[in-house]
Amino acid sequence: MIGIGGSGMCPIAEILHNEGFEITGSDVFESDTLERIRSYGIPVHMGHRKENIQGAQLVVYTAAVKQDNPELVAAKEQGIPAIERSVMLGMVARRYQNSVAVSGTHGKTSTTAMLTQILINGGKDPTAIIGGKLPFIGGNGRVGSSENMVCEACEYVDTFLQLTPAVSIILNVDADHLDYFKDLDHIIRSFHKFASQTTRALVINGDDANTRKAVEGIDLPILTFGLGEGNDYRAVNISAHAGVKEQFTLQYRGESLTEITLSVPGKHNIYNALAAAATAHYLGVAPTDIAFSLHQFTGVHRRFEILGDLHGITVADDFAHHPTELRATLTAAMQMGFRQVWAVFQPHTFSRTFLLLNDFAEALSIPDHAVISEILPVRETNTYHIYAKDLADKVPGSVWFKTFEEIADYVTQKAQPGDLILTLGGGNVYQCAHMIVDRLNQKESK
Repeated sequence: MIGIGGSGMCPIAEILHNEGFEITGSDVFESDTLERIRSYGIPVHMGHRKENIQGAQLVVYTAAVKQDNPELVAAKEQGIPAIERSVMLGMVARRYQNSVAVSGTHGKTSTTAMLTQILINGGKDPTAIIGGKLPFIGGNGRVGSSENMVCEACEYVDTFLQLTPAVSIILNVDADHLDYFKDLDHIIRSFHKFASQTTRALVINGDDANTRKAVEGIDLPILTFGLGEGNDYRAVNISAHAGVKEQFTLQYRGESLTEITLSVPGKHNIYNALAAAATAHYLGVAPTDIAFSLHQFTGVHRRFEILGDLHGITVADDFAHHPTELRATLTAAMQMGFRQVWAVFQPHTFSRTFLLLNDFAEALSIPDHAVISEILPVRETNTYHIYAKDLADKVPGSVWFKTFEEIADYVTQKAQPGDLILTLGGGNVYQCAHMIVDRLNQKESK
């Protein structure tokens, strides 16, 4: 397994190892996941060399691996089959009778984590593959001993079309990954194909027009969730508590099932919780176990993760990297009773920033202060001629800086007790969050 320490590869390696397959792997960076892999006695090579694949009958590689990777090249030369991670995920998922795939433009990781926690507490002993670390299980995957499995289904480059799940969740369908998808219609068509590959039931956001369009004409039982009337599963009597709690009554076809109090903030998490609750209920979990688990769920790594409260200033980090996610997270942050909210945003890819520029500007106008970093290129070159300054110019009162050091200095000098500093982005902006925590620590020790 090339890139065995990756968040998507590690749980697959655990599952295959548990089933008796002989696994070896390679990676370039030490990590907690590699330590976990080694604890099973799986040999891990540091660095990529052609000798590493000796004796392998199959090579699995992450999407991040380039075609000139020496191990991939050696596999082709020696006639050893090589498949991308998403193909292996599809093969693994098909071994489980009750496989659940969680899809949607936003909220996949949180919903997968919520559902995993509910199924464990509900006695369903699931296998799980999650895109972030779930504190409840101490990692981003687990191997269960039942026919139940939960995994994320990512739409980027149509990787979710490798899956044929028993149950598919569609949280929402939005314009994203436009470097691959031509337009929203193309995205909706892909979700339609994914939904049509499902074998038993669909659990969908009935409030989302694009999602409803994506499942048109599919002959499967469809369970809907949402806030609007007419949904099978609804959140009613919603009331926000002081701090980060959301409370609501969970209804199923007009009947009250249970009262739910979340420990994670925001309307978007009500939708995530509804999706997880609807699916768990369909799989036979008792409403009391659903309510208990959702209250116990405190989030996933990099999903409104509180990193510290120093000098009376709260520092948090979030993975939001699309305007819809930013809007949801920043709206929730503004309702939490902080004196002022400082949003530190790292734009992620030139294409997304260029194509959704006005939407980003609108979302970044929600907090009291917006601080913008340079755009993280990821896999692109700047053929769009788009820069952080272009975004900052559209957000009243915002500032932008070239380096995380400059940002950390700026916000720690300006923020006051009672404020929230929230770093946002799909890249390495969490490093900036840790710099901010370090600077505030130094202030305290002086």
